[in-house]
Amino acid sequence: MFEVLLSHIQNKVAITDEQKTQVQAFFTLKKLRKKQYLLQEGEICKCLSFVSKGLLKSYFLDEKGNEHINMFAFEGWWISDFNSFIHQEKSVLNIDAIEETEVLMITPDDYEKMMLEIPVMDRYFRILYQNSLVTKDHRLIVSNSYTAEEKYLQLAQKNPDMIKRVPHNLIASYLGLAPETVSRIRKKNLLNNT
Repeated sequence: MFEVLLSHIQNKVAITDEQKTQVQAFFTLKKLRKKQYLLQEGEICKCLSFVSKGLLKSYFLDEKGNEHINMFAFEGWWISDFNSFIHQEKSVLNIDAIEETEVLMITPDDYEKMMLEIPVMDRYFRILYQNSLVTKDHRLIVSNSYTAEEKYLQLAQKNPDMIKRVPHNLIASYLGLAPETVSRIRKKNLLNNT
């Protein structure tokens, strides 16, 4: 159950076997059924979650009840409402499972304790946060300057697993496009590739 997490950590920082054992003690496992919530808007986010198996989506609802997906989390990804987790304020995001999912969860207190007791984990999370900022900046540029087709094609190129595993209506929401637009782009590209 910890193999994916430990492998992910080891890909970013050097960690000893003893530290790996220490890290495991800070996490608890939670299994989610398809469509089950990990977090609902208005709740306090009590855990930072690492996806060891499955697929989650993070989103908010507009005043009309439409979903606006800000993130998908596959195996090896972290997910949370970070503002709610860090400040222990009400969440504005919903997080639910697209597939049967297993997450390893750590509370804010255990997160802080782990950082103090295992300093290499502080470096690990710093690397993750830096990468996350770069990704968010890039996503903002794509969102504001790419055509619908360019958005979809770039996503398909950078994240082919996402295109295979995520329903197309959810991809449309993530890209800020109408489902019909995504269907049209997919059809056009399938014809061009045959």
